[in-house]
Amino acid sequence: MSKDLQPTVDPTKMGLGRSIAVLTSGGDAQGMNAAVRATVRVGIYTGAKVYFVHEGYQGLVDGGENICLATWESVSMMLQLGGTVIGSARCKDFRTREGRMKAACNLVKLGITNLCVIGGDGSLTGANEFRTEWSGLLVDLVRAGKITEEEAKKSSHLNIVGIVGSIDNDFCGTDMTIGTDSALHRIIEVVDAITTTAQSHQRTFILEVMGRHCGYLALVTALACGADWVFIPEMPPDDGWENHLCRRLSDQRARGSRLNVIIVAEGAMCKDGKPITSDQIKKLVTDRLGFDTRTTVLGHVQRGGTPSAFDRILGSRMGVEAVMALLEATPDTPACVVTLSGNHAIRLPLMECVQVTKEVTAAMAQGRFDDAIKLRGKSFENNWNTYKLLAHINPPDAKSNINVAIMNIGAPCAGMNSAVRAAVRMGIIQGHSMLAVHEGFDGLAQGQIEPLTWTSVSGWTGKGGSMLGTKRTLPGKRLEEISQNIAKFNIHALVIIGGFEAYVGGLELVQAREKYEEMCIPIVVIPATVSNNVPGSDFSIGADTALNTITSTCDRIKQSAAGTKRRVFIVETMGGYCGYLATMAGLAAGADAAYIFEEKFDIKDLEANVEHMVEKMKTTVKRGLVLRNESCNSNYTTDFIFNLYSEEGKGIFDCRKNVLGHMQQGGTPTPFDRNFGTKMGAKAVLWLTDKLKECYRHGRIFANTADSACVLGMRKRALTFQPLAELKEDTDFEHRIPKTQWWLKIRPIMKILAKYDIKLDTFEHADMEHVIKKRSFLGK
Repeated sequence: MSKDLQPTVDPTKMGLGRSIAVLTSGGDAQGMNAAVRATVRVGIYTGAKVYFVHEGYQGLVDGGENICLATWESVSMMLQLGGTVIGSARCKDFRTREGRMKAACNLVKLGITNLCVIGGDGSLTGANEFRTEWSGLLVDLVRAGKITEEEAKKSSHLNIVGIVGSIDNDFCGTDMTIGTDSALHRIIEVVDAITTTAQSHQRTFILEVMGRHCGYLALVTALACGADWVFIPEMPPDDGWENHLCRRLSDQRARGSRLNVIIVAEGAMCKDGKPITSDQIKKLVTDRLGFDTRTTVLGHVQRGGTPSAFDRILGSRMGVEAVMALLEATPDTPACVVTLSGNHAIRLPLMECVQVTKEVTAAMAQGRFDDAIKLRGKSFENNWNTYKLLAHINPPDAKSNINVAIMNIGAPCAGMNSAVRAAVRMGIIQGHSMLAVHEGFDGLAQGQIEPLTWTSVSGWTGKGGSMLGTKRTLPGKRLEEISQNIAKFNIHALVIIGGFEAYVGGLELVQAREKYEEMCIPIVVIPATVSNNVPGSDFSIGADTALNTITSTCDRIKQSAAGTKRRVFIVETMGGYCGYLATMAGLAAGADAAYIFEEKFDIKDLEANVEHMVEKMKTTVKRGLVLRNESCNSNYTTDFIFNLYSEEGKGIFDCRKNVLGHMQQGGTPTPFDRNFGTKMGAKAVLWLTDKLKECYRHGRIFANTADSACVLGMRKRALTFQPLAELKEDTDFEHRIPKTQWWLKIRPIMKILAKYDIKLDTFEHADMEHVIKKRSFLGK
């Protein structure tokens, strides 16, 4: 709980006697329904009354049936639906004082003084204006005889909390807005489909994506698919870009590439403000180069479809935080917006974020494009810098005489190849020679090592599994052969991409430095595993793809259960001893329970869960979904839990079980895993390059300090390098998991949304933070 809330406050009584209304406004975005569902259920959990406002601000103005009481069951089966179930509409009436007076009257009559608005910056600015003039509106309503003095007194203050829903990710102060990740899923599906046909015919494809004022979708798409060029409004191309673009496309063809991909944001423009259109680019490429060129404008496809697992979890977490922010607000608290920073849900003053968002537009209008990129935030700036490095620099003529080897260790996962591709290309840009080690540590011991070129990793971002080949074998028993091959192939640095075996293997190489001087080279481990169990990182490459696979499977299972009624599905997920997949999939799919190793449970807990399911079958929601992490308990197996539920549910519900197995490791990587892998691979090689300079002594490389062998991981809000040796203290080697895992703190959300009577005080709520004013570099 936040610091100003006393721990003695019972969260189930925080909302007693209070009413909350939730509305969605502006353009729809996948994941809005998850936020609505969480707001309703957590609001009810706190004892508050929660109201739907249908059709956005128009419903607020019109009142009547548009504002209706929400129930626990009325938000069931909403998670997997795109768009917004409660409707959204543009509203001219709310822009007038008369319209806002009607809206205020409707809220006062129902005793609603807490408003959760899910929408873009325009919708949230409107909410803040409404709040600011609230007391004046009440005075006018009393004067007009529409409300009584007593009603005005009871509703003297309006609390506003915003949640940003926008597929463009155009709101400053948050790393991601609801809907952005799902939109990227739609775009990448199209890119993958286009890539196969383009390669068949040696074509150039121009893909136009949404983003009138913000180039985030275009930029991340370009990173995730390895596009040849991207046009975004924040950074117009230099004068003479036409020549540069044609030269680049020709160079790619000369290197053996059978296709070119150009990504254009709909708001792309030249430095003089004139638009750059996909048709204009098509004419240029066709006339100058004679390439067979096609244009695809994606349009509203990007808004459609089912929300990704990320957006469901994001919407759910933001909905919970919004309710807490409303109930903790005082008349002196500024209207706030719930945003995401790294993996933390934080609260920011709404108008500070709106102000910075407006400053981006002003910077672009004034031609201060570097400032516009910075104002977009660290995440956007990192994406842009990584893209520039990987796409716009030709390999240098001068070589560094450094050989960097890359290998995959452990089970394969989607996104590994993106990391390899980025590492190889970044290494070549630095002037290094890049070496592929096939089949993990076995391959290193056997000398299965060969050079990698720029073109040999073309098209790897969209490929699942491991193109280098991977094995679980650890290096411990083959250190002699490994040291000989490090010397033979003159390897100066090592990139190890993989799961827990990669981490342990890296540790074994570090420990072997005392005996084998050849091991005294800089080493970096990049976590890549569906289990998300590598110490030193909150996320691993591959976990997001696996999570989406489980979530989409659970959607189908729930659909089946809803059709047959009174059916409970027991689903077993991967993860070893790590309960990340089971927990997050449980939150994304709306599971009733998720059994994991980290949270011990006994027969009493299982009986309580069965009893809970029996009670659920008395409601209109006659179906159940239970997830079980594969190694959560050696005695309470999937079969045991299935048999227990089947026996206890006789005559009330029947059971089915599914073991998802290796399908969780397969498939094409999600946009998140492609983008994450790309940034990790590039950053790892840049770090190695700096380390090599530090470790170069007397004509050779010698690295034997703890900080020359690190895990590169996402920690809270940044990518950080942590020495392998230091991470040993935070590792449970027996169960192959970190001792501290951030996601355990959000497990209570899943239980509350499944209507379990638990206390929310185990969950950390955010205090109000402030947007860092970036005026120092703007020279103001």
